[in-house]
Amino acid sequence: MASINDADAVECFTNMLEEIRTKLISQVVGMVDTETDLHYSHRQSVKAGFESCLKKCKDETLFETIEVYEKNLAQRSAILKEKSRELPEVISETEEKILIKESLLQKIDRLKKEQSKHKDLIVAQNKANKDRLKNLHKMKQVFQDCLKVEIRKIQGEKLQFVFRNLDHSDPESAYTFMLQINEEGAYQIESCSPPLECMPQLEQRLKETNNFSAFLANVRKEFKALIPEK
Repeated sequence: MASINDADAVECFTNMLEEIRTKLISQVVGMVDTETDLHYSHRQSVKAGFESCLKKCKDETLFETIEVYEKNLAQRSAILKEKSRELPEVISETEEKILIKESLLQKIDRLKKEQSKHKDLIVAQNKANKDRLKNLHKMKQVFQDCLKVEIRKIQGEKLQFVFRNLDHSDPESAYTFMLQINEEGAYQIESCSPPLECMPQLEQRLKETNNFSAFLANVRKEFKALIPEK
């Protein structure tokens, strides 16, 4: 009976020890879990703090970037406003220069056409003048026989008319005038020897009538009138 009781006591003691062991293990495990939780919590707190600091740094850099951007934007806006105020004046000046350029080009084109036309007219007129002088020169024999005048061709498309036999006391005495046809195709007296006061009137009448034979006859008459009667 005593041996049974001892066995029960041993078992009872053993169970008590097992309970104590189990409680101790539970307490130790709990402490470990608590320490683990605390460690994890600390890590999370440090991580959150680091992220907060990083975000704050990023936010400060972002604010600085925004400030710089806003400053640049304000400067560009001011420049654009200034250029906007100058734009109408620039456009006006540009349009004015374009109009001046177009006007000059039109004038140049008109002058070129006029010059070409004038050149053609001069060429045609020169040809006509040469033909008229040539015809006058061809008629020199007729004039010489009828009016006793000699016609000489002078360099520069000019003709010299020499009257003789006007003064019976000096038949070889020469009375001359020089004539050319100008660019307008009109007769023009270059010189007269001896001078005749009425030569401008005779020249004008020649331009109006184009009667050269009558002009020569009148010139001869005026030269003869200069000779003193004896």
